[in-house]
Amino acid sequence: MLKLKAKDSDKAKRVDVFIAENLPDFSRSALKGLFTKNFVTVDNKAVKASHKLSSGDTIEVDTSLLSVVPEVIDIPIIYEDEDVAVMNKPAGVLTHSKGVLNNEATVASFIKDKLNDPNLIGNRAGIVHRLDRGTSGVIISAKNEKVLKWLQKQFSTRKTNKTYLAVVEGIPTPEQAIIDAPIERNPKKPQTFRVGGAGRPSQTRYKVLKKVNRSSNLYSVLELNPQTGRTHQLRVHLKYIGHPIVGDHIYGHGGENMYLHAKSLEVTLPGGRRVKFEAAEPKIFKDFYR
Repeated sequence: MLKLKAKDSDKAKRVDVFIAENLPDFSRSALKGLFTKNFVTVDNKAVKASHKLSSGDTIEVDTSLLSVVPEVIDIPIIYEDEDVAVMNKPAGVLTHSKGVLNNEATVASFIKDKLNDPNLIGNRAGIVHRLDRGTSGVIISAKNEKVLKWLQKQFSTRKTNKTYLAVVEGIPTPEQAIIDAPIERNPKKPQTFRVGGAGRPSQTRYKVLKKVNRSSNLYSVLELNPQTGRTHQLRVHLKYIGHPIVGDHIYGHGGENMYLHAKSLEVTLPGGRRVKFEAAEPKIFKDFYR
């Protein structure tokens, strides 16, 4: 249990801000779960994150969950040096946890011991970009803050080249095209997205690589090149054209596996070397073709 006393300078300060200042290894968003669990009290009363402090208040924080260590997982390393680690993320693994009370093993927890910069803290430390839980394939992380910003700028300014493989329902017509449709958050389901006029510009290039007839149903293997980087972009765009990804439980018809794989990522490493990292398609793809 962490016990703190509010000073005169803390008067009218939000209690979540106060706690984040006293627990610098965690962000305010990461600490949010402590309030939903009533693990924060002011003068022995559970409070919300927005509670304003008074001088002399006694703040107690149950920190037991902050010390829970995620299980150790092994993620295949494609490339590693003093600045970056490039991995082949398995499907089912989160890129980073959604809060301090989510102690599931993630890409972020896997790379934690590889970081070499004390400025990288929190549950997203070193994470440059993310892949959805159900998506496998190439993901790059940074080991220090300087390289993190270097790589994130490449993603935000579209200086990276990303190629994905997906198995989708049916056969798109034409078999090669660009899907140009803005993506917005779905107000009815805020955790999901949709194509909508108020959305941000989004473009995905696709090409049919293979056609599969499975149990009298037609499927296509697509090569996908996102020109922008919106959340759930590939999944939303493929649903929009009527060919959802097989196994997509949000934008498709669900299933045991989602057939979306980050096949390659081309970036410029510190020092100016342009490199293309690749990860072979998973066994579930090959099994699907049979």
